[in-house]
Amino acid sequence: MDKEYENIKVIGFDADDTLWVNETYFRQAELEFAKLLSEYETPNKIDQELFKIEIDNLELYGYGIKAFVLSMVESALQLSNYNVNTKTIEAILNIGKSMLDKPVELLDGVEEVLKVLSTKYRLILATKGDLLDQERKLVKSGLMDYFHHIEVLSDKKEANYSKLLNHLDIEPSQFLMIGNSLKSDILPLVNLKANAIHIPFHTTWAHEQVSEKETNGKAYKTLNSLRELLNLLD
Repeated sequence: MDKEYENIKVIGFDADDTLWVNETYFRQAELEFAKLLSEYETPNKIDQELFKIEIDNLELYGYGIKAFVLSMVESALQLSNYNVNTKTIEAILNIGKSMLDKPVELLDGVEEVLKVLSTKYRLILATKGDLLDQERKLVKSGLMDYFHHIEVLSDKKEANYSKLLNHLDIEPSQFLMIGNSLKSDILPLVNLKANAIHIPFHTTWAHEQVSEKETNGKAYKTLNSLRELLNLLD
């Protein structure tokens, strides 16, 4: 046990790209979308326009696959100057349905780590996105029994985490967050004087990327895999 974590009572785990594969499916969907609209624009321009519309829509739709599909439809309309046909719209909807129907592919060591830690700590799933989709993935994953409950946050900013800590009735020093996104899972917790451990995933959505300046001097650990948690917490 690392002394730094001896006061921890609750451990929060991010879901997508921390416990299971997610961002990879979005990259595949973007490639399919670019092919569908190839008669109107270059892949690079399509990708840029879709990203811009996704960001513009975050406050309206939030995160997740359904929001992504709505942004693809809007992008298709704009990129085609409203000439896109209904078959293409149907194909876009089918990309989304296919994403929602993907099997849950657990990352290395996930169940082993949760099995050990759940006997010593209260574990929660702290994620953002679509509630129905996250619940579905958790059921498919077979991991539900390891978690005390799920917290689906509208966003992962300091205010959201402060509310979560109040709900859990614990001090920031008693909470540890594990996740792949520095922007969403790590820096807000560090700023609240809580604990955070970064476990990078090989693909990160552009919106989640941060500069070196933003992370400079911040107190958090980075591990190569979830298995390494057991060296710190077991």
